[in-house]
Amino acid sequence: MTGVSRRVRLRAAVIGGVVLLVAAVGVSAAVGVGGGGDRAEAGGAPPATATVTRQTLADSETAEGELGYGATRTATARLSGTITALPPTGSTVRRGGALYSVDNEEVVLLYGGLPAYRTLAPGVEGADVAQFERNLRALGHTGFTVDDEYTGATADAVRDWQEDLGQAETGRVEPGRIVYADREVRVESHQADVGDLTQPGQAVLTYTGTSRVVSVELDVDDKRLAKRDATVGVRLPDGRTVAGTVSTVETVIQAGAAGADGQSGDAETKIEVTVAVADPKALAGFDQASADVVFTAAERQGVLTVPVSALLALAEGGYGVQIAEGEASRVVAVTTGLFAGGRVEVTGADLTEGTTVVVPR
Repeated sequence: MTGVSRRVRLRAAVIGGVVLLVAAVGVSAAVGVGGGGDRAEAGGAPPATATVTRQTLADSETAEGELGYGATRTATARLSGTITALPPTGSTVRRGGALYSVDNEEVVLLYGGLPAYRTLAPGVEGADVAQFERNLRALGHTGFTVDDEYTGATADAVRDWQEDLGQAETGRVEPGRIVYADREVRVESHQADVGDLTQPGQAVLTYTGTSRVVSVELDVDDKRLAKRDATVGVRLPDGRTVAGTVSTVETVIQAGAAGADGQSGDAETKIEVTVAVADPKALAGFDQASADVVFTAAERQGVLTVPVSALLALAEGGYGVQIAEGEASRVVAVTTGLFAGGRVEVTGADLTEGTTVVVPR
């Protein structure tokens, strides 16, 4: 039956606003593609119809997020000694400030993405040297060239810096004396108390960023939604919706929960997304509250659409729609695009905005 179509009833599964074509059942009268037409049987109920509409379709999904200050990081000690000072929780520590003190000497916050991992001294070269020298210059110390070489001039500037801190003027920078973060931080909690003995690897405090953001955890299957710099909508607890932008996307592996036998379950891979809002003041007063984040993975503007249920599976493959022309009708093949909100993007010959199509019952 080449050139013949079968009318099919389509069942759509809706997941978070995205419509997926998942099944086709039921067969009715065959119609030749592009040929002649059908007439409703005498005395039968008139067929249901719909109009071809030009509109914007969006493949979107809503996920629950948490309002707060973003991902929490832990500052761990690199030195043995006694904790002698901790900043108050909720306080902000900026570049050059003390994140905490050991044996009454400050462990200083600097800005950068590369952790401190070795002692910096004359003769050492590398990206960590350049990162440190940028911070030293930003703190007002001069007399050296900012590059990837730790020279004698760098050591002299470090001695001046150490003098300001009240530390021994060695001209060397031990990794336990500095902590790098991307920017200024907000102290979230203390993991140790003043007077506690500490040793390398021990947690001292946790910190976050200082800007209010929305944190969302997605399954790996939803990774398509998590695109850096993508625009999203954030529905706040008070019902308002504000514009937001995906600022960071990280893949993390979470340990499985312990079972009754004490054994850990399978680890899970998750996508952690941070959303910054256009107006941070809109998040004031919503500490640790939840908000819905509407992600849009794809959008098609100004396309022709029909209800998903208007699609017919053609015997020769692909899909078509049945155009109603008075009491007659004919089938035309269509190319489908984005599925969303119960409708599907279609293109095809003789298909224009306002065309009436039959929707199988």
